[in-house]
Amino acid sequence: MRLFPLRSILPGVKTAPNILLLAGSAEARLIAQAVQARGLNLHALVSEPPRGPDPMPVAFEMMDFRDTADLLPRLAGFDAVVDASHGFDAQMTRIGHAAAQQAGLPFVTLRRKRWSLEESPLWSGAPDVRAAMALIAPHEQVFSAAGWASLPDCAGFRGTRLFLRQTTPHDRNPPYPFVQLVFGQAPFTAASETALFQDMRIDVLLCRNLGGIPSRPKLDAALALGLRVILIDPPAVPEGVETLSDVAQVLAWVDAL
Repeated sequence: MRLFPLRSILPGVKTAPNILLLAGSAEARLIAQAVQARGLNLHALVSEPPRGPDPMPVAFEMMDFRDTADLLPRLAGFDAVVDASHGFDAQMTRIGHAAAQQAGLPFVTLRRKRWSLEESPLWSGAPDVRAAMALIAPHEQVFSAAGWASLPDCAGFRGTRLFLRQTTPHDRNPPYPFVQLVFGQAPFTAASETALFQDMRIDVLLCRNLGGIPSRPKLDAALALGLRVILIDPPAVPEGVETLSDVAQVLAWVDAL
């Protein structure tokens, strides 16, 4: 079944566009607030409960994003799709783009510019967490902000201990004895991250190369302490997807609809 934007069915009637927001990043909240301030209609979909102290400023629904067929019916009545999902949620972007294409809707994705490895000679990159394990020496203590889903790829860990940050409380046990969970809620600051890394005697910071400001404090702490940093490459954006790098560009795209 092919869906069509509501405004294309009524070409003589100028109405505010209905925007579907695929949310998961800090920028998603800013986009939602700005779109609402413009008097436009916006609804959000998330793949997990929003994190942090600030709730989503718009109505949202949870969705698994397992396949395109699940999302396609939800696009009825919308005029465009804005993807501001988490930078490492490749599934959400891929499913969202495929469904938008089938529905004939314009689609744009927000991807922050990566942090540059040239910031420090102590920074290195890795294509994934499994490859990063080979860069860790037997004596090193590692702080990981790569998420719970990264643990299966840590089986080859050779260090002393891997401290894994968790921002949502839970009672799950990690699969390996070398993993110790560290619970904390954003927003974090460079000062608090510095104190944490010093207290835990961290040698290496392992994190996803998300870019931007919200995830930056841990890197600033690592720079201040002279720690090694391993940055995991983000997933590739599907071919043909229009990609913008900041909120202002996304809002300009919305204004041009």
